[in-house]
Amino acid sequence: MTSEKPKVGLITIGLLMGLFLSSLDQTIISTAMPTVIKELGGFSFYSWVFTVYMLASTSTMPIYGKLADLFGRKRVYLIGITIFLTGSVLCGFARSITELIIFRGVQGLGAGALLPISMTIVADIYPPDKRGKFMGLFGAIFAISSIIGPALGGLIAEQWNWGWIFYMNIPIGIPALLLIAIAMKESKSKVQLSVDWFGAMTLTVAVLSFLLALVLGGTNQESSASYAWTSPQIIGLFGTGAVFLALFLWIETKVREPIIPLQLFKIRTIAIGNIVGFFMSAGMFGAIVYIPLFVQGVIGVNSTMSGYVLIPLMLSSIVTSIIGGRLMSKVSYRAILVPSMILMTVGFIFLSQITVDTTKMQMVCYMIITGLGMGAVYPIVGTAAQSAVNSSTRGVSTSSSQFFRSIGGTIGISVFGSLLSQQLNSGLIELNKKFDTFSVEQLEVLANPQALLDSGTLISLPPEVFMALREVFSHALDKVFLGGLIFVGIGFIASIFIGNARLVEKKSLQKSQESIGLSNKI
Repeated sequence: MTSEKPKVGLITIGLLMGLFLSSLDQTIISTAMPTVIKELGGFSFYSWVFTVYMLASTSTMPIYGKLADLFGRKRVYLIGITIFLTGSVLCGFARSITELIIFRGVQGLGAGALLPISMTIVADIYPPDKRGKFMGLFGAIFAISSIIGPALGGLIAEQWNWGWIFYMNIPIGIPALLLIAIAMKESKSKVQLSVDWFGAMTLTVAVLSFLLALVLGGTNQESSASYAWTSPQIIGLFGTGAVFLALFLWIETKVREPIIPLQLFKIRTIAIGNIVGFFMSAGMFGAIVYIPLFVQGVIGVNSTMSGYVLIPLMLSSIVTSIIGGRLMSKVSYRAILVPSMILMTVGFIFLSQITVDTTKMQMVCYMIITGLGMGAVYPIVGTAAQSAVNSSTRGVSTSSSQFFRSIGGTIGISVFGSLLSQQLNSGLIELNKKFDTFSVEQLEVLANPQALLDSGTLISLPPEVFMALREVFSHALDKVFLGGLIFVGIGFIASIFIGNARLVEKKSLQKSQESIGLSNKI
C-alpha cells in the first residue's frame, strides 16, 4: 500500500504547520504590542491581549480532546483551525483594544484544539517505535517558533502594519487545513453522540475562575484591573473555582462519557507525567518570561538584543528534544526524564545565584544547561500519556497532558509576576529610605518592571543610586528564579516515580490506522 505513504507525510506536514501557527501566536505579538497600544490605546488592558488567548485555549483543551475521541480527530481539528484562522482575520481588523481582546479570545478558542489533537493524530498514524522521533520534531518546531516569534513580530510592526502579524496566519493555516482535509481519510463508523456538556461547562467555569484569580491577584502594576490576594474578588474567584471543580469531579463519576475519565489518573505514567509537566512548565515560564528582564535591566543590554537572549535556551532545547525523541523507542521514559529534570534543576540553581556581576557569557552557559534539560520533557510526558491508553481515549489523554502543562505555565507566570512586583516594591521603599531620592510618583513608575527599564527618570539619577537600583532589580529577580527552582525541583522528584514504562508496539495500531484510512505499512 505504498500509495498511503505520501498521505502520512502530507498529514505530518499539515500538523507541523498548524503547530507552528499556534505556538508562534503566543510570542509573535509580544514585541509588536507597544506599536499596537500606540495606535489603539488602552494601555491598562495591555496584559489582557495575552491573557485572554491563554484563558480560552487552556480551558478548551480537555473538551477538544474528548470531542476528538467521540467525533473523530479530523473533524474536530478542522473546526479548531477554522476558528483560529477566523479569529486571526478579525484580530487584524480590530480598531480598538476591546475588539482585539475579544478576537484574541476567538483565536484562543481555536488554538485549544491544535496542539493536543495534533499529538493525538501523530499517535494514530505512527507506530510507537517511530512516534518518539516525531514528538521530538514537534518540540523542535515549538522551540523554533519561540525564537523567531518576537523578532518577526517586531519587524512586521516596524516595517508594515501590525495587522499583518495576524494576517500572515492565513497563507500558512489554509494550506495546513487543506492538507489535513484532503490527505486524512477518517472512518465515519460508530459516532457516539453522548457528550458530557455539564462536565464541559463546570470544568470551563472552574478553570476560568482559578486562572482569573491568578491573573488578577496580587499587586500587578501593569494592569489597573488587579486586586489584593485577600480581596473579596479574588477570594470569590477561588471559591467559585473550588465549588465548580468539586461539581465537575462529581459529574465525571456519574456520566457515561466523561470529558476527563478519572480512571486515567490511576495510570502511573499519565498521573506522574501530568505532575512533572505541571511543575516543569511553572518553572520554565519563570525563565522564559523573566530572563530578558534580567539581561536588560541588570546586565544592561538594549531592548532589541534582549529579544534574542533566549536563543541559547531554545537552541539547546531543540537538540535534546530531537535526541530524546529518538531515544524513546530504546529506553524507558524515566531514563530520559530524570536526567533531563536534573539538568533543568542544575540550570535553575545557577540562575537563582545570578547577581549584578553576572556576565553575558555566564548567562549563556546557564541558559544552555537549562535548555538541555527542558528539551526532552514535553515530548516524553506527551508520548507517555498517549501511549498508555488505546485509541478510543487517546485524544482526551493527550489533551489532559497538554492541559496540565498549560495550567502550570499560567500559574508560574502569575505567581512569579506577583513575587517580582512585591520584591520590587519592598526593595524600592528601602532604597528610598536610604537615599531619600524618589517621589511617590517615581516609586509607582519604578514598581513596574517594564517602566523600570524604559523610564527616562533613570537618566538623571546619581551613579550610586542607579547601581543600588540595579541591585534591587537583581535581588527581586533572584527570588523569581528561586521560585522556579522550587517548582522544577518538585518536578524532578516526581519524575523518579514514573516507573519503567516505555514505548512498545501496540496490537491496536493497525485498527487505529485503518480508522483514519491509512495502511499500517508506514
